[in-house]
Amino acid sequence: MKGKRIILVTNDDGIKAKGLNVLADVAKSFGEVRIVAPLDSQSAMSHAITVKNPIRVFKETSFNGIEAYACNGTPVDCVKMAVHHLLPTKPSLILSGINHGSNSSSSILYSGTVAAAIEGCLNGIPSIGFSLLEFSNNANFEAAKVIVYKIIKEAIENGIPNGICLNVNIPYVPLDEIKGIKICRQNHGVWREEFEHRTDPNGFDYYWLTGTFENLEPHAEDTDEWALKNNYVSIVPIHYDFTSYKHIEEIKKWSLNGQFN
Repeated sequence: MKGKRIILVTNDDGIKAKGLNVLADVAKSFGEVRIVAPLDSQSAMSHAITVKNPIRVFKETSFNGIEAYACNGTPVDCVKMAVHHLLPTKPSLILSGINHGSNSSSSILYSGTVAAAIEGCLNGIPSIGFSLLEFSNNANFEAAKVIVYKIIKEAIENGIPNGICLNVNIPYVPLDEIKGIKICRQNHGVWREEFEHRTDPNGFDYYWLTGTFENLEPHAEDTDEWALKNNYVSIVPIHYDFTSYKHIEEIKKWSLNGQFN
């Protein structure tokens, strides 16, 4: 195995998720796969890290010869543990997913799947997050396998530019209904949250978060939401630098210097 490409595979749905197994199986074609994934579901954890509890790692033996570990932390914890402790060397590529459910538009901000890829990017490692638009635990990944293979192959051959990672979303339709792959921008959309009031058996109030997604630019044809709605795979290049560079000079015009009173 000396000199072989090491590929870290992780996710936010947990070590037992079908999508993780599928992604690891595809990744084996490109190098030596190592898995470090959450012990259980860590969906919607975004870039959270564990600082108030000990992080524990457990060896997994159910991946047909692939060295695998379950971590009781978040997806970002998994990447940190892998890169800084568990792997013999820095991985050449980090793959996160395949997530059960979409991570397009503003969902990028909440996604543990995407956050794991961004953490790889922060460490200078080419990284890709994959999501399938189907939440079922037993989703059919046959079409996704073909698409994921193609994207990984192109990413390795062409290289992912420094400072970015790729957020990939795949429509849940048969392969012959996929119209192609579009490089897109992130759609401007928001989740309209609602907190459903409930009462537990002991008479105490609690709330359950629900809501609906609102697409604020439904007719824009260069976004990930439009691509997915029209059966295209969407790829959005993203980065961790939140700076709005075009507004720096505008904010500099504010009267912020001088005495504070």
